[in-house]
Amino acid sequence: MRIALLTYSTKPRGGVVHTLNLAEALARLGADVTVWTLGRSGDAGFFRPVAPSVNVRVVPFASVDDEPVGGRIIRSINVLRDTFTPHDYDIVHAQDCISANAVGHCVRTIHHLDTFTTPELARCHERAIVEPYAHICVSDAVAGEVRTGWGLRPTVIPNGVEYDRFATAASDSATAIAERTAWQHRLGPYILALGGIEPRKGSIDLLEAFALLEHDQPQLRLVFAGGETLFDYRAYRAQFDARATELGIRPTILGTVPHQDLPALMAGAALVPFFSTKEGFGLAAMEALAAGIPVVARDLPVLREVFGDTVHYAVTPAEMATGMARALRPDPSRSAHGRALAAEFSWERAARAHLEFYQAHPTDIPNRMLTTHR
Repeated sequence: MRIALLTYSTKPRGGVVHTLNLAEALARLGADVTVWTLGRSGDAGFFRPVAPSVNVRVVPFASVDDEPVGGRIIRSINVLRDTFTPHDYDIVHAQDCISANAVGHCVRTIHHLDTFTTPELARCHERAIVEPYAHICVSDAVAGEVRTGWGLRPTVIPNGVEYDRFATAASDSATAIAERTAWQHRLGPYILALGGIEPRKGSIDLLEAFALLEHDQPQLRLVFAGGETLFDYRAYRAQFDARATELGIRPTILGTVPHQDLPALMAGAALVPFFSTKEGFGLAAMEALAAGIPVVARDLPVLREVFGDTVHYAVTPAEMATGMARALRPDPSRSAHGRALAAEFSWERAARAHLEFYQAHPTDIPNRMLTTHR
């Protein structure tokens, strides 16, 4: 089976991480897999090495100064569409709105649903749901939103997690201890927020909660890692910076952390706050559990579904601060429970479920000319 997986970026965002791990797991099961993506800012490859068993096609995508977000999204779609060769594959599987718009007739994974006010983006979002002929969601909560909103019936295939990678970083081996201790010496005691500073990640709520926590835990530092995005969050970042100044908080902003360094950074954290307002699964929080790190999450149905009683939940900044204070107290039983949950989500299991899905949902219009949206 020749499978094309398409994603929109080479950077370490959740959907891209999902795409690469799924591709490698499918290849281990014998599938012929090619990952297609856009090489932004001169990127010729992904943020991490990809197994040689997976073919990689990076389509050059030049930067344009002062290009509005809507225009950049539409250009992304057109550049990918103009290069992609759909007839080379038995299955075309898009992992996001951009790639789904580029190929039209495909399998689509809907990781989470967005709400856009820009007309071009709203139309792209709608097409990326209604045009694919088959749909996958990584949680039943998101599948339920799709059923309610569009009358579709997606199949739920949960994420995998690189359990061994994060569990090893938290182990008692000399290398693991040295690597996470290096982060602790550099940062001091820290809590780690992943995904950057943006509205969907609830970054300002985290600031408010940390200000309350800091009264009783003045030694803690607030650290942000990641955050590569296509969207323009400068206005939100300005609000974040202004509020941090008002609260007297000086967060450490690491930006994108090299792939090989992330597990040790995670394993060295005191806890991981996960206050997203929208999520499809919560991969970063599951990675934290694999490393034995406590998680405090926003109380969302999707996170209740995925994490059950392995994490603490909160809604308001005051509850978030209380939850973080509680999570800082050692709880070996909860930690073991979290590790056991994370170990259940293997990429091999996810890949086998995808192969079964592909066999049940073959491309039903071969050699179809793709609709062009320009």
